[in-house]
Amino acid sequence: MISIEPKDISSSKLQGYLQSSVGPRPIAFASTIDKNGKPNLSPFSFFNVFSANPPILIFSPARRVRDNSIKHTLINAEATREVVINVVNFDMVQQTSLSSTEYANGVNEFLKAGFSTIPSDLVKPYRVAQSPVQFECKVNEIIGLGNQGGAGNLVICEVLKIHINESVLDDNGTIDPYKIDLVSRMGGNWYSRANQGLFEVAKPLTTLGIGVDQIPDFIKESAVFDGNDLGKLGNIEALPTTEEINIFVNKNFAVKGVLSADDVLKQHQKAKEYLDENDVDSAWKVLLAK
Repeated sequence: MISIEPKDISSSKLQGYLQSSVGPRPIAFASTIDKNGKPNLSPFSFFNVFSANPPILIFSPARRVRDNSIKHTLINAEATREVVINVVNFDMVQQTSLSSTEYANGVNEFLKAGFSTIPSDLVKPYRVAQSPVQFECKVNEIIGLGNQGGAGNLVICEVLKIHINESVLDDNGTIDPYKIDLVSRMGGNWYSRANQGLFEVAKPLTTLGIGVDQIPDFIKESAVFDGNDLGKLGNIEALPTTEEINIFVNKNFAVKGVLSADDVLKQHQKAKEYLDENDVDSAWKVLLAK
């Protein structure tokens, strides 16, 4: 067994040990607005429920390890004292991951990640329509745990109203763990699906993914692709060039056959096969091939 004192290793390595050993961690998909009313949306896995009476949820937007900067969610929570915490299930996990991309201040992550907004009843931040359970909250207190990179900030939220999608309820009106199909975070790229086990989600690019809002409508409106597929397609820095597409098609007889059939459905289904294998680049080349 190795033994480590936190002061003896880097903050990034310490964070990796902590996140890989303390889990699975539920995900707070936090929706806030800035002082000018612009929406922000970001997931946080330092999160849990801590009281039922009063109903208290706490999540922690930590300072970034690499440069000690703070996140827009924390700035907004401090300014407005309101937040909506949306839970994350498997159907929305890829889009949720995409929303964690560090887009510039003012960029609407609802649009970038392809989520729909629902106005809240008691607070100003929007709810995520795709989330099976949404908590409208006021921020009671924010406790900073340090001033260096990696330091957490406990955002103590009191639940004012809960919204539950009836589709996740059983015959007795309680939440069915299989129907809600929650996911949680482990270390690195790893997630845990409550009713099945471990799976991986590629981390968003350190550069900026194009976002779901930049995906052509003929793809977004296809019945073949779900939210997770769109999340994968949006997490790409740039679309393949015409030359790259032509080289790919010319080397791939199966794709040539699909294209020669002039059947859009079959073309989308072929792209879906690549997405299921997490080969996003090939999926895009199939979709954009003529």
